[in-house]
Amino acid sequence: MRKQKQQLILEDILIENYAAEGKSVARVDGKVVFVENVVPGDIADVRLYKSKKDWAEGFPLQIKKLSENRVTPFCEHFGVCGGCQWQMLPYEKQLEYKQQQVGDILKRIAKLPLPEMQNIIGAAETTLYRNKLEYTFSAKKFIPESEFRQLRKEGKDTEAIANTNVAGFYAKGVFDKVVDIHKCWLQAEPTNALRNSIAGFAREHNFPFYDFKQHAGWLRNMMVRIATTGEIMLNITLAYKHEASMQLLFHFIQEQFPQVTTLLYTINGKRNDSIYDLAPQVVYGKGYIVEKLGNYQFKISPKSFFQTNTRQGEKLYAIARNFAELTGKEIVYDLYCGTGSIGIFVSALAKKIIGVEAIGEAVDDAKENAALNNLSNTSFYTGDVIDICTDDFFEKEGKPDVIIVDPPRAGLPVKLSEKLLQIEAPLIVYVSCNPATQARDLQWLGQKYSVAQVQPVDMFPHTHHIENVVQLKLKNQIQTD
Repeated sequence: MRKQKQQLILEDILIENYAAEGKSVARVDGKVVFVENVVPGDIADVRLYKSKKDWAEGFPLQIKKLSENRVTPFCEHFGVCGGCQWQMLPYEKQLEYKQQQVGDILKRIAKLPLPEMQNIIGAAETTLYRNKLEYTFSAKKFIPESEFRQLRKEGKDTEAIANTNVAGFYAKGVFDKVVDIHKCWLQAEPTNALRNSIAGFAREHNFPFYDFKQHAGWLRNMMVRIATTGEIMLNITLAYKHEASMQLLFHFIQEQFPQVTTLLYTINGKRNDSIYDLAPQVVYGKGYIVEKLGNYQFKISPKSFFQTNTRQGEKLYAIARNFAELTGKEIVYDLYCGTGSIGIFVSALAKKIIGVEAIGEAVDDAKENAALNNLSNTSFYTGDVIDICTDDFFEKEGKPDVIIVDPPRAGLPVKLSEKLLQIEAPLIVYVSCNPATQARDLQWLGQKYSVAQVQPVDMFPHTHHIENVVQLKLKNQIQTD
């Protein structure tokens, strides 16, 4: 072990196992060391950026010996764009580590008696699986350090190369430079052709790409949604209106890509990329696409939230439906219902679906989706669950027999967990995109509920992300069953 610039460097460290969130673990002199960007079996020199008495965190300076578990990444942009962090691992190993992560987190944080966890459900398609993808147009190109050194060695003008108009993804940890993407494996064609062609057309016509540091330029972002029905939506985000340039660009897209069924544009003069407080305008087409999950259709607009992996989304919702143990007599409350997708998916087996969602636009979409599927047993309400689910409301709609929750990564607010304990629905299905916050919430709900089933699902191959579905049953109900 040697010191360098007040940071410790550990030499020839064997990476022993996977930890969580993309980090693996080694043990050195009784200290647990969490290391990013390595896999179990690697032997590496590790620089520590955080060191406590019993644990430390670090990153590899050099990998001396590669793990036998490694495979060659299939994407030319691997390690630069920040996405698909696990391409160097066989998919079977990815699933093994994700399953391990869920089990470890539930045991460590939830601290409840747990049933035997079911085997993780992997994806049949590990590439081209996303139905939504967003790209950024930028006046600043990200150059990786190794490439930068090589360019300097060759006497190239690195500043001129960096000031290049490109289209792709933000570099990891960088807000104003974009990795120039040639081919992305996340979404099917015509996505790559659209991005490359639009960027080329814009360069040819001297359209100014956006500079995110100076907040200047015109062409900002593009979002592509592709449904399994074959419908394709493209939304172009521009910093301001410029009619002549817009007509040129839109005509080019319509001529070159007739498979795009609806084209929209959004004017965004803000400093951030979010369009959720903006109004996309239709150039042609319906302004939305229709996707299918199981036997149900869903209208998806540019701002709609929808599962980004349709085929795995079907599997996830089928698990939620199975865990709900519906017989046709139950009143189901779908909390954080979004555009109503889970509630609608389980509706055929329920007496009534009550959806609650804080975002009014999402509730409007949920009502439209219910109408699109000719459902008469669904109702959707805008507001906070705590405010809506009162005794008067229960008297009107009925108390829930089953509650389904699908919260954001932050998990359930304490007040909502307390509300769930107060409601005492016989069965809760908890769908989570963050097993850590889910485990925290399970510990709280464990005052009255027992964990009956656990099912991890891999929605995003080659990433660290993992979804998990848990079935909870009232303790007194289990005792009397």
